[in-house]
Amino acid sequence: MEIHRLGSQPSSPGPNDWFTGTVRIDPLFQPNAPARTAAASVTFEPGARTAWHTHPLGQTLIVTAGVGWVQCEGEPIEEIRPGDVVWFPPGVKHWHGASSTNAMTHIAIQEQLDGKVVDWLEHVTDAQYSGK
Repeated sequence: MEIHRLGSQPSSPGPNDWFTGTVRIDPLFQPNAPARTAAASVTFEPGARTAWHTHPLGQTLIVTAGVGWVQCEGEPIEEIRPGDVVWFPPGVKHWHGASSTNAMTHIAIQEQLDGKVVDWLEHVTDAQYSGK
């Protein structure tokens, strides 16, 4: 058994290559072989969001606070709120983040495939983010 105590893993800012705006990442757990699942709590300030990206084995988001937006390529932007659970299938290009006026926190859960959990792509433009 392992117990990771609150505060035992430092928070880190979301890297500018992967995010737009102010984002804080709080790691929750990394996989212990043979497990492949990792998770983090991610907080987005208003207007902050991920870049477009995909996951080789998909991703699950559990919204814990605030109001956010999610979008898969070619589909409309959807609003998400605490208690909502979002599943992105493997290889589906998508982004997620806070709404323009509210912060949002979610737990992001994804599995590794050959040591990789995500493929980062281009940034979401302001026009894409605003749905225009």
